[in-house]
Amino acid sequence: MTASSPLVTVFGSLHYDIMVEAPDRPRKGETVTGHAWQPKCGGKGGNQAVSVARAGGRSAMIGAFGDDDFGRALLDNLGRCGVDGRFVRVAPGAGSGMSVAIFDDGGDYGAVIVSGSNLTLGEADIATATDMVAQTSVLLLQNEVPEAANIAAARAVKAHGGRVVLNAAPARKLSGELIALTDFVIVNAIEAELLAGIPVVDTLEGAAGAARMLVDFYPAAIVTAGGEGVAYCDRNGQAFALAAIPVKVVSTHGAGDEFVGAFAAGLARGHQVEAALAAANAAAALLVATPEREREAI
Repeated sequence: MTASSPLVTVFGSLHYDIMVEAPDRPRKGETVTGHAWQPKCGGKGGNQAVSVARAGGRSAMIGAFGDDDFGRALLDNLGRCGVDGRFVRVAPGAGSGMSVAIFDDGGDYGAVIVSGSNLTLGEADIATATDMVAQTSVLLLQNEVPEAANIAAARAVKAHGGRVVLNAAPARKLSGELIALTDFVIVNAIEAELLAGIPVVDTLEGAAGAARMLVDFYPAAIVTAGGEGVAYCDRNGQAFALAAIPVKVVSTHGAGDEFVGAFAAGLARGHQVEAALAAANAAAALLVATPEREREAI
């Protein structure tokens, strides 16, 4: 990888995650005794930027963190993982984004996020990173920052001929302006249900049906179905599904972000969509089969 390699720029969130292992997730009013806890640098934006680099792509990030220990750890992690963090800035007066995630013995999890500094992102951040924006081949967006900021980033990158991949998560209603700027939308079944306005069954067949519905709005749609696989459909008539790679699941945490980042890295390198999705499928499978403490070594 060189400075002339196609660039994937992630515009998005950084969260310092506190990860708790417990036999089960607590119900309302219940206290559960856990097994262990550990910190992890995350946020959908940060995770995807690291995933791009892990997949061999040239990765950069535009984001914000608080003037606190969490923020300094987040910035250090990007550099350690090979992500260009020159345009990740301190947000004065705002705490760093953070989350608490509780993992049960089955490998599933639930989480609460506090957005903090991520909500300060806006058009000024794009203006500051003009040179990086101009070099961007693929822009990755998520829904953990204000939509107006995503629109500004997408508009700037499209003006220079780059493509926009929107991971529309967490699920929320999107404006027509952002939809019009999106080249690929990536969602899971729950998110697809909100965007398509129809019930979506979390199966490969359900994902394929949702992808067909979403191309009424987006040029291309990618719908993941967890351990079942992923479905793709675009307005050119291409449609296919890929089954998930069978693995022993250790933890599903971060699988979606790993998938998105690996797909963007392949897309930037000029791979055909099916090849980029196959690589993303394999990257996500490897991640969920790897214990959290060993993932940095992937």
